[in-house]
Amino acid sequence: MFIFLNFCVCLSFFQTKTGIALLYDEVSENAYDIRLKLTKEVLTIQKQDVICVSGSDHSANHRTVTLRRQPVGGLGLSIKGGAEHKVPVVISKIFKDQAAEQTGMLFIGDAIIQVNGINVESATHEEVVHLLRNAGDEVTITVQYLREAPSFLKLPLGSPGPSSDHSSGTSSPLFDSGLHLNGNSNNTAPSSPSSPIANEPKYEKRWLDTLSVPLSMARISRYKTGTDKLRSNAFEVLALDGVSTGILQFYTAQESADWLRAMSTNISDLTLQNMKMANKCCSPSDQVIHMGWVNERLEGTDSSQLYKFKFLALKGSSFYIFSTPPVSTLDWVRAEKIYNLCEVLFKIHKLWLADDCWLQANLYLGIHQDFDLEDQRPYCFSVMVGHGKSHYFNVELGSELAVWEKSFQRAIFLEVQRTGSKTYMCSWQGDTLCFTVDFALGFTCFDSKTKNVLWRFKFSQLKGSSDDGKTRVKLLFQNVDTKQIETKELEFQDLTAVLHCIHSFIAAKVASVDPVFIDSQSIARKYMYSN
Repeated sequence: MFIFLNFCVCLSFFQTKTGIALLYDEVSENAYDIRLKLTKEVLTIQKQDVICVSGSDHSANHRTVTLRRQPVGGLGLSIKGGAEHKVPVVISKIFKDQAAEQTGMLFIGDAIIQVNGINVESATHEEVVHLLRNAGDEVTITVQYLREAPSFLKLPLGSPGPSSDHSSGTSSPLFDSGLHLNGNSNNTAPSSPSSPIANEPKYEKRWLDTLSVPLSMARISRYKTGTDKLRSNAFEVLALDGVSTGILQFYTAQESADWLRAMSTNISDLTLQNMKMANKCCSPSDQVIHMGWVNERLEGTDSSQLYKFKFLALKGSSFYIFSTPPVSTLDWVRAEKIYNLCEVLFKIHKLWLADDCWLQANLYLGIHQDFDLEDQRPYCFSVMVGHGKSHYFNVELGSELAVWEKSFQRAIFLEVQRTGSKTYMCSWQGDTLCFTVDFALGFTCFDSKTKNVLWRFKFSQLKGSSDDGKTRVKLLFQNVDTKQIETKELEFQDLTAVLHCIHSFIAAKVASVDPVFIDSQSIARKYMYSN
């Protein structure tokens, strides 16, 4: 009875998470404060805005507010920004119990559009300061909340309400101009405080949903599109339909790693659910073992794109490569490439273990290496296929690499179990022969016409091999009786496929005898356990 390697499914649980991040605009090179909400199936991006909650149904896009300058505290606000910095002048502080706060209509982050009817959208910082300080006892300003305030303004997010008497705790390259001191006033008597009128609308600052990205079949990238340039503490999430979150940037590497793991966990769990649904429509011999997004390195191209997203699947007897995920039964026939699992070889190439420390890992020694591994991406593996060709892939996390390694082992061992044996046409010295790899019997060579067996050896009798890298292979077997080495030479049309098949059957045979040994060779799994 065939016993394949134990396959331990890593149980994961859906993550829920809420936190502040930045949305980075690669064109303007500015970053904007956002809030992220992660649920089981969706990542939601929220931006702050000011909305009208009662008293009127007119839009909160523009608000006109009259401030009465107070003898102590002035207008009760500070401003930042200006045209010289390519940003509007915005309210950066609102002081407690002073004029601006008492209106209930002004908020940190409000961009000043007009001062006493004068448009200041293109005004410099000093011009707006001068207008506000010399505007008299009553100042009428029109404001609009700046939803995408560049992070370099360092505006405190604070609570949703209008009141905030504390800064963000970090300095900004743009200074605050305080307008809480007295400006030029013609009236020496105390002004009545600014206060909202009874029938005036009431406003609140709230986090509002601006984009929801479904996580089913979504993909994540920490790299600039098509390159091996890693974004610092940032990544992008792309939905199945191509909708992108944009570049999500985090304040620390730890925050970035936590969010990346949480989102990857949810995407993986949703993929597992999709696999279970797909397997309900498949026969027991055609089940999906694993599938998911990877990046494939493009070889032999002058294009600036070094990598391209691919969706891989291990299903039944085949290894599939798609440009987009299969979402229906009919989609499986439109794969870009389909390979028999017995004739592929999985290899780990790069595994990031610690800072400035790469581990170049060749799990199966003696296999010719064709790849230039000078790229900067960790977590790389290749799948070697027939006719000496290979596909070179990268994933985002070490845990993903470990799952792919284990999934390929399981899928190949299951295919060996189902197939039992594979026979290839070959030749030697002008004779047409057949070469069979059989899980129970080992290696058999026989005449293609007469079917007469020419020789047969067990797997344990194979002591070595060599090939010319083209069509010819030498197999070295030890005779059980004489203990002498016998050399058998054969020529195949696709030598690589045959060598991979031999490897698959031998690995499956070893796994059936000693599953622990195969587990002990897994470098990616060692990485997971060490972390």
